[in-house]
Amino acid sequence: MAVLGPQMESSPRRNALGLSTFVLASPFTDSDASAFEYVRALGYDVIEVCVEDPALLSAAFLQEQAAASGLTIGICGAFGPDRDLSHEDEFRRHWGIDYVKHCVDLAEAVGSPHVAGPMYSATGKTRMLTPLQRSDQRQWAAESIREVADYAGERGVTLAIEPLNRFETDLVNTTEQALELLSLIGRDNVGLLIDTFHMNIEEKSIGDAIRLADDRVFHVQVSENDRGTPGTGHVPWDEFFAALAAIDYRGQIVVESFLPTVVEIARAVSLWRPVAPSMEVLAEEGLNFLQQRLSPQVVRSVLPTVAT
Repeated sequence: MAVLGPQMESSPRRNALGLSTFVLASPFTDSDASAFEYVRALGYDVIEVCVEDPALLSAAFLQEQAAASGLTIGICGAFGPDRDLSHEDEFRRHWGIDYVKHCVDLAEAVGSPHVAGPMYSATGKTRMLTPLQRSDQRQWAAESIREVADYAGERGVTLAIEPLNRFETDLVNTTEQALELLSLIGRDNVGLLIDTFHMNIEEKSIGDAIRLADDRVFHVQVSENDRGTPGTGHVPWDEFFAALAAIDYRGQIVVESFLPTVVEIARAVSLWRPVAPSMEVLAEEGLNFLQQRLSPQVVRSVLPTVAT
């Protein structure tokens, strides 16, 4: 008969569930205090703060709002043209390095375990390069992130690097490529942010990719294949949650989408139409979906069994 494997002997630990501020306001600023109570009222544990304009967002504000709402804060970067850690110009690379260091300082101040995002390059760079040029770009990215990783390590903060789909970057599209970059960086406090939207485009098997990354998965973001509400499209969710259970992932899981009304962001991610009836509906139904799929009974049903 089939008996429970070691992971099934006790109830699985619940992941902290979060909502990205990209769903709420862009850029997110010190004027957006109401977002904290809104996210808490929905039932989330985490608000993932996307640092688009550091001048408009302070650690003191985030600390105050987190204390008042009881929410945990996660920090995510936004990587435009002036934040390119693999740029051929060393001076330009340091703009990006300084920005991520600022995010690290913010993460330390507000208690975020990580800074997450596609920090190896500016989003939207899609160039036809020779293998040598591509190798140079990876080396520049590795050197830049290594410098930030050492800075972050001194402050107890990790870095979670996000592979993006081929239409948003030409450098790191798959989990395998991201792991190769981690090897070049050579720092234990650098891991991966995996995102179901990008994985659904680029991975042959989402489950295999997650199992390949294993304990280097530091953070998770979820949305549907069209960037809409999780559970409303064709992302293979059974496979996804089974793989997270297999690697015993215990970090945050954050619902991420984007406001189509913010032109700059919408253009950057090719968001030409609404992906949900409203962002409010996406936030509420996304949480409901995660809560259902991560209930102890459902998690038990997808964990491996051992035949005897």
